[in-house]
This record gives sequence, C-alpha cells and structure tokens, in this order.
Amino acid sequence: MPGRIERSPFFLVLMAIGSAAMLVPAVHGYQSRELEVARAFFYGAVLFGVLTLLVGLAVGRQNRDRPVRSDLLALTCGLLVLPLMLALPFHQSLEGIPLRDAWFEMVSCLTTTGASLFLRVEGLPDTLHLWRAMVGWLGGLLFWVAALAIFAPLNLGGFEVVVAEQSRANRKSLSETRMRDSTHRLTRYTARLTPIYAGLTVVLWILLVLSGMEPFRASIAAMSTLSTSGITAGGDGATGGVLSELVIFAFLLFAVSRLTFSSDNTRRAPGYLWRDPEVRLAATLIVLVPAFLFLRHFFAAFEYAGAEDLGQSLRVLWGGLFTTLSFLTTTGFESVAFADARIWSGLTTPGLILMGLALIGGGVATTAGGVKLLRIYALYRHGIREMERLIHPSSVGGSGSAARRLRREGAFVAWIFFMLFAMSATIIMAAITLVGPGFETAMILTIAALSTTGPLAQVAGEAPIFYDTLTDGTRVILALAMVLGRLETLAFIALFDAGFWRE
Repeated sequence: MPGRIERSPFFLVLMAIGSAAMLVPAVHGYQSRELEVARAFFYGAVLFGVLTLLVGLAVGRQNRDRPVRSDLLALTCGLLVLPLMLALPFHQSLEGIPLRDAWFEMVSCLTTTGASLFLRVEGLPDTLHLWRAMVGWLGGLLFWVAALAIFAPLNLGGFEVVVAEQSRANRKSLSETRMRDSTHRLTRYTARLTPIYAGLTVVLWILLVLSGMEPFRASIAAMSTLSTSGITAGGDGATGGVLSELVIFAFLLFAVSRLTFSSDNTRRAPGYLWRDPEVRLAATLIVLVPAFLFLRHFFAAFEYAGAEDLGQSLRVLWGGLFTTLSFLTTTGFESVAFADARIWSGLTTPGLILMGLALIGGGVATTAGGVKLLRIYALYRHGIREMERLIHPSSVGGSGSAARRLRREGAFVAWIFFMLFAMSATIIMAAITLVGPGFETAMILTIAALSTTGPLAQVAGEAPIFYDTLTDGTRVILALAMVLGRLETLAFIALFDAGFWRE
C-alpha cells in the first residue's frame, strides 16, 4: 500500500445515505406504535447525520480529479465500518441483543447475503424486518452502481473477462476511462440506475400485492428480489403462493445478465439478449436442473406413472424451476412447491445441486454473487476448444476474434479467479472447522458466505443450520467471508498491489 491514499468522499456519501435511511423505519415504527424502535432509529439518524456533516467539514476540499482506486478502497472500508453504524439502532431497539449480533446481521444484509440470526425469533417488530430489507436493498443498489462505476474501469468483478472479449479499441477506451474523474462516473451511474432500480421495486411490489400478498410482506419480498438478498419477514411462505412466485421469477431474470438493463456500450441488434452467453448458460441450467429432478422420479417409477395427476406434476416442475433460478441468482428463495419436488425426485436433501447453483452465481454487473456466469462460460468454451484440439491438433478455432479472445484471455483470467475463489474457500473452511463446526457444516457455511446466498444453510444439509446456534468466532469469520465474497478476491489483491496504486 502506498504512503498516501487519495481521499474519497464516497465513504461520506455512504454514511449520509445510511443515516438518512434510518428515518424510514423511524416513521414506520411511529405509525406502528413501536415507539421504542422508532426512537432508536430517529436518534441514530440524527447522531450519524451530524457525525457525517462534521467529518465532511473536517475533510474539507477534495481533489475532484482522483482515480477510481480510491473509491474501491472507500467501498472496502465502507463494508467493514458501515455495518456497525447501521447495527447501532437495531441493537438499541431490542433488549438482550448484543451489538456483535446486530453487526453480523447488518453485514449479512449489506452484502445481500441474507444470513439471519432472527429466523426463529418470534415477535420481532415489523420495523426491524423493514430495516433488514432496506439495508439489503441499498446494498444491492450500491453494488449495482459500484460494478459499473468502480469495478468496470478497474477490470474487476467479472469485467476482466468482458475486456478480454472486446476489441483493442474498446480496451484502450476503458484504459482512458480509468484515468477520468470517478466522481463524475459515480454520479452518472447513480442517476441512471437508481430510478430503474427503484421503479422495478415499486412495480414488483404492486404486482405482488395484486397476486394476494400482504402489502408489508410484499414490500420485503420486492426489495429482497431486486437485491437478490433473500431476506424475509420470518414465518413460512415467504414467497407467497405460486402466482407470487411467477411474478418474482420474472424479476429475478434481471440478475442473470447486465444486458437486461444496460446496453454495455454496444448496439442492440434484434435478438441480442438471447445471444448473450450469460443468458444462454442460465437458460440451460434453468431447463436442465428441474428436468433432472422431474425425470428422476418419472423413470424410477415408470410403472406407477398414473399415480400422480397432471396438476401435481406441473406443481413439482414449477418448484424445481423457481428454486433453480432463485439459487442461481444467489437469492435463496425456496418455492412453496419445492418440498414436493424433493419428494418427487427422491432427493430429500439436494444440497450439492443448490450449492453448485449458488457457486455459479448470476451475471456480471448484477446484484447476484457467486463466480459469475460469464466466467463459467469462458472456462466451458476453453474446455471445448481443448478437447477439439486433442482430436484435431492442427485445427483452427472459429466463431470470430471475439470468441477466440474469450476462449484464451477470458478463460485465463477466469481460471485465475476460480483458483483464488477455491483457495479462499479452503482457508475459510479450515478456520471455521477450527472454531467449532464439523467439515460438512463448515463447507455449507463457507459456500453460503462466499456466494452471498445465506438461506443456503437452511436447505443444503440433512438438517437446517441456523446462524444463531453458531459461536461468535464462527460468525466473525463468516461476516468477513461475506465481505470477501461480495467484493471478490481479485479486488482485495488489487488493494495490496503496489503497481495498482502507482500513478
């Protein structure tokens, strides 16, 4: 790390947004007559609002012509410090809740992981459920903007594969973009994406209410869906019924590819979305996994084919379809029909399938976590090409220069990331095993944290794993793993690279 790091107002903006957001649960608590909760959030908004103002005045004038790497450092510090600020009113609202538990909850929400300590707590005020969903929603917006304004210019977050797919002229353009003022870039993408993000959330909320969900639970589900946090208000039936799941399913598609909401600086020709490799790979998985669960029962019990009616068969197929997309986008919603799908397939604990989907993750520059579909696709194309060369050593790969760059440079950087991801998982699993849980539990918790799919812990093993039963040391390790999984390992390595900071 260099001796001088450029000061960035980005962290102050995060503090200001966090303190202003506390006014919403304060008003909701007052309207719901949860006065103690409302008071805690109102005092928190005033306290941290004044603190943000004082820090802003102390920092003084900033150099507007600063590189984007300072914002990457500010984002990293924000994920480590901001949850403590967000946790304080949560801690003050409930007696007997340690600050460390509230901090873990806010880290989980801000990183859109959705690993909650309060799944089995009855009587938790609705205002606190609203705050959890709001923090997750703001975290999704934060990383949606950061992906395009911070990670893209630095060729991180999956964009290193995108750059390998582009021409030399586009690479030069990105290199020039890296040297531009990051304040302008953050402002531009925030102004462009926030109305889309908020508008989609409102539309989803309206559709969920029309589908029969209670307005409050619909708001929680809408914010959790767009942010892929999987946060619920507790209780069963978090996704409502099949009709509500149909609506949620449609909006989860925004986490499959960045091209669903961004042109990616390319001209949109007819059929552009289907030609996107992330969309095609996701569609393949969405078809194959539910088909496997469905056909496993069909062929195993062929002689009893008439025992189930058509309605049950469609319900089972839908349960697998919805749950597959939910875990692929690292949301972690389980369909109301997925229990029937598990019984139908004979896989009472399809943990490996769900963990595999969460590891693959969603699209680049979306709110989803995981390894990312584009990296998996680059490795797949490289593997296919290598098998072709084993059969025809003198053959020349086709599909154009873009596809060749993706198979070569794209696959190379994707393999580097995958190895770093595997090393991180190994280290975290070893650390968790040393402080208590066994190997299988440690593996499930590690994948849930690194892929930011917190609900995976309740469905991946033979028995549900509840975060409130874990030791404090385990939860601290998991919280740090959530931050690592959200920022990705390459970003952390970049922060410690001297060449990255050199002017």
